[in-house]
Amino acid sequence: MTPILSIWVLGDGKPGHENQALGLAEALQRLRPCSIERISLAGFRGLFGRFCGALRASAALPKPDLLMAAGHATHPALLWLANQHRVPGIVLMRPSLPLSWFDLCIAPAHDFRQTPAPANVLTTAGALNRVLADSAAERSGGLILVGGPSAIHHWDADGLLDSLARICGDDSGGPWSLTDSRRTPPRFLERLRQRLPGLRVFPHGETPADWLPARLAAAADVWVTEDSVSMVYEALSSGARVGLLPLPRSKSQSRVLRGLAQLVDAGWLTPYERWCQTGKLTTPPAPLQEASRCAAFVLTKFFGCPPPLL
Repeated sequence: MTPILSIWVLGDGKPGHENQALGLAEALQRLRPCSIERISLAGFRGLFGRFCGALRASAALPKPDLLMAAGHATHPALLWLANQHRVPGIVLMRPSLPLSWFDLCIAPAHDFRQTPAPANVLTTAGALNRVLADSAAERSGGLILVGGPSAIHHWDADGLLDSLARICGDDSGGPWSLTDSRRTPPRFLERLRQRLPGLRVFPHGETPADWLPARLAAAADVWVTEDSVSMVYEALSSGARVGLLPLPRSKSQSRVLRGLAQLVDAGWLTPYERWCQTGKLTTPPAPLQEASRCAAFVLTKFFGCPPPLL
């Protein structure tokens, strides 16, 4: 009988970070029997406080076989617990601490300019997530994911409203639903409801944790504002056709923008300008299932054999 792996997932309370680590843990669970224990460091401040929080939260847990975490606040506790229990520690996203301190770093390829990446780095197409593609699902309608101002993008509510009015008025798609993010300016949804009263709006603060994965799995078409890179990769993981909504850029070049351009060139994404010309979203080559690929790699690397349930 295949032994059950005990996985500890350290979180900092930020959904985007925790979804990456949980995406990998749940992918491992789909390949091999695993128990997943969550250790939250949210609310603990300072190095000593987080160590104490991690110690108290893990005291009654079964001994781990594997630890993983995302977010800078979790890194020292991850290293300490991995050393205490003598098990591998995996960090998601490129850490600020030296890479050599971690057994494995799983991070987007655009975080590493050097080729090849260091030996203990597994690069991915975007951030990992918890979204699964369901090939048997009946897809219909569309979903719009809206971000907000970022280090690379300015906000243009008028331009975005005009784009959304054109998309929602097109007879080939819909019915349309929309959700925002924590970066979306607070008055935008009010303006959106006035401009497009037929659009179903679901504020992110009022949706449960499983709402977005379920909607992505059911949608035929998804539009994402280009500032929201994590939501772009979630949409691609679902297997839907994905369009990219433009926002004004404060930088002409960045590693994130280069990554999006590569996805467009490879046929994964359709820019809004191209959709305006063709009226069609490109069907991606395949669902992007990076969490599953990384899980198979982890099982082989740390447990000595290919995933038994593949």
